[in-house]
Amino acid sequence: MNTVLKSANAPAAIGPYSQGIQAGNTVYVSGQLPIVPATGELLEGSIADQTRQALRNIEAILAEAGFTMADVVKTTVLLQDIADFGEMNAAYAEFFPENAPARACFQVAALPKGARLEIECIGHKAQGLTYMV
Repeated sequence: MNTVLKSANAPAAIGPYSQGIQAGNTVYVSGQLPIVPATGELLEGSIADQTRQALRNIEAILAEAGFTMADVVKTTVLLQDIADFGEMNAAYAEFFPENAPARACFQVAALPKGARLEIECIGHKAQGLTYMV
């Protein structure tokens, strides 16, 4: 059974989708813009600041399912300008100091609300190991 994840510590969905869905031991977090949950507005500032905000939003959604950033196995980063890659990458690394997840990063023509960045992820928690004899 799938569980809809909804965190008051992350921005509300701006369309007909959920912040995240938990399906068994896996969580799928919808793309997060650098929106400040308290104001509902895009964070002003550098691409590094915006990366941190989007990832804090992801952390809040993961927490609703008892997951952490250490459980993230895959991310996708969408950038309005690929020239922001280096600065985004440095801020992103702060959230994944060890065993970084698999990732794809793309430049896109436009993002909702005129954002410069959007990040989505998949988290997974392994259950106990099963050995076949």
